[in-house]
Amino acid sequence: MTSPGHHVLEVRGITKTFPGVVANRAVSFDLAEGEIHCLLGENGAGKTTLVNIIFGLYRPDSGTVRLRGAEVTFRSSADAIAAGIGMVHQHFQLVPTLSVLENVVLGAETVRRGVLELRSARRRLEELSRRYGLPIDPDAVVGDLSVGIRQRVELLKALYRDADILILDEPTAVLTPGEVDEFLSTVRELAAMGKSIVFITHKLREVSQVADRITVLRHGEVVGRTTPSETSEQELATMMVGRRVSFTVDRGTSDPGDVVLEVRGLAVDDNRGHAAVHDCTFEVRAGEIYGIAGVEGNGQRELVEALAGMRPVVAGDVLLHGRSLVGLDPRRIAELGVGHIPEDRTRHGLIGSFTVADNLVLNRYHRRPYARGLVRNRAEVTRHAEELVATFDIRTPGVDVPVDHLSGGNQQKVVVSRELSRPLEVLLVAQPTRGLDVGSIEFIHARLVEIRDRGTAVVLVSAELDEVLGLADTVGVLYRGRIVASMPAADADRHRIGLLMATGADAA
Repeated sequence: MTSPGHHVLEVRGITKTFPGVVANRAVSFDLAEGEIHCLLGENGAGKTTLVNIIFGLYRPDSGTVRLRGAEVTFRSSADAIAAGIGMVHQHFQLVPTLSVLENVVLGAETVRRGVLELRSARRRLEELSRRYGLPIDPDAVVGDLSVGIRQRVELLKALYRDADILILDEPTAVLTPGEVDEFLSTVRELAAMGKSIVFITHKLREVSQVADRITVLRHGEVVGRTTPSETSEQELATMMVGRRVSFTVDRGTSDPGDVVLEVRGLAVDDNRGHAAVHDCTFEVRAGEIYGIAGVEGNGQRELVEALAGMRPVVAGDVLLHGRSLVGLDPRRIAELGVGHIPEDRTRHGLIGSFTVADNLVLNRYHRRPYARGLVRNRAEVTRHAEELVATFDIRTPGVDVPVDHLSGGNQQKVVVSRELSRPLEVLLVAQPTRGLDVGSIEFIHARLVEIRDRGTAVVLVSAELDEVLGLADTVGVLYRGRIVASMPAADADRHRIGLLMATGADAA
């Protein structure tokens, strides 16, 4: 932890309302020089709205922001950047087709005699990269980079603009566990070098690792202020959610039935035409959660997309109650009782500009009672949506707002509620709790156990080994596109699974 200095940022009494919802109510906090101040709260607690106000993206209804002792009113993010504030957004603001260097200088270009001057920009980027321990290839195309490296580009963009206050909005939401540890180490180093950091998160482990101070928000209000040494993860979770939260999955005992889903010798290519899945074989029974563990990039995405009909099968077969699904489109597979909670909810699970109500019937909008022929039954769509919003505690101003206005956690609840609210034979679940807060994780875990107990066969893919071991009845390890071992969860030794994930082989 750092030894913070004087206050560089003071937020006092910030209130911000949107139609039908109070996003922030009289919120106050401050940030000291060289400090990491964590804003902790559930999805939809008002954290992002608050920092968007600080960064000039929103104007508050009331309250003030003081920067280095002087009250400021930012009319745009350009004003905030000029004042030394940089922000790394939850959803990266990068152009995939441009290089790292071009993305870093975009909006801050130097033009000499009508020609873009990149030589000095390259030298500056390379110097910043060395100074802050953020190695990067300036000529790499951003679209070819891993998520963790793109995160690094976003940080360098802010540092290139001389930011001494950094706002990091859910910066680890899409990172792998290894990338998270590396990123948190970078954040600590930045604070040690004098940068002042507002770190927005809902992940308790990260707060314990990096925070100097913690401000907890719930329903748009400050409900607690503390430090890691003065509190525990359980106390923080209770402050966030407003009740005691269980960190362990109460999955009880399962009573698996007959085999529902069979995957036989499956082979699937990735987007470049290279083999991503090969000779993959496993089976899932009714009332069983089959958890797939593996280091990301070993074919998980391609496997799930092939099972859902989103990616062609090169060889092998996928059988539902003995019937082949190979060659069927996603709609037909869904109609046969296969649900799908995709890894990337914004690309494959939702249509952002559509309303919450419309997203909740995306896979059955054309069927009764939501439509008769070409005529939609809007009243029934609305009734269905309001019922699911209440049942799954989806935080939204109303069912007619665009789904991309919701927080990430509430968007995930829309996907989960849509899939779980219809009869299912099989549920395909990929990274179901990535980016979610503890309350939402607890809720979704309970729903997965519930649907298993109703007799559904569940295929769970997660980068979180604890999640696989906590939920699965049977654990399969995926290594280089192939299931190299399957075992009852009761026999799943963490060391053995880790070895299989890393090498594909058991200890000799």
